[in-house]
Amino acid sequence: MNLNVNEIFYSLQGEGGRTGQASIFIRLAKCNLACSFCDTDYERGVKMTLEEVLGEIEGWPCKWIVWTGGEPTLQLTDEVVAFFKERGYYQAIETNGTRRVPIGIDYITCSPKQHFEKVRELIPVVDELRFPIQKGDPLPDITILPRTERYLLSPIFDDQQMIPENVAYCISLVRQHPEWALSLQTHKLIGIR
Repeated sequence: MNLNVNEIFYSLQGEGGRTGQASIFIRLAKCNLACSFCDTDYERGVKMTLEEVLGEIEGWPCKWIVWTGGEPTLQLTDEVVAFFKERGYYQAIETNGTRRVPIGIDYITCSPKQHFEKVRELIPVVDELRFPIQKGDPLPDITILPRTERYLLSPIFDDQQMIPENVAYCISLVRQHPEWALSLQTHKLIGIR
């Protein structure tokens, strides 16, 4: 089995419910969406076997993998997840919710960008919903989304810079709708990957 890998790096989770936790990020190439605010060059990648990926990550003391992209569900399968689980890794995924999540994922972050009503059919329960929001965007209707205990609004940044209007807008939304919480991209604020 091969994966088309954009990059692999070791850092701290910068946003969401696992913020601050050491994590191995495996960014898979390709995406089925083209979001205007995307900060990832997900088109390029290198073919790697699962053993080659394991060789890249097994020297780090962390046992948490974050599968990200692009859209990781375009490549990630039950078998790939099982391969790393058998080697003692916990696995999180950051998905746009357009495809089924493989069996065995330990933490699901879903960040839907379109067709919110279809996401729940594919992924009925997630660990967190994280929505990139800019000033003026409507708040998603949580009644049609997957079930979760964490509804998070993530103000859209301009590359590595915080956009104060987006942050202020998200803060006002959270104040009006306290079932939501604010999730800043702290990795960008403190200057780490």
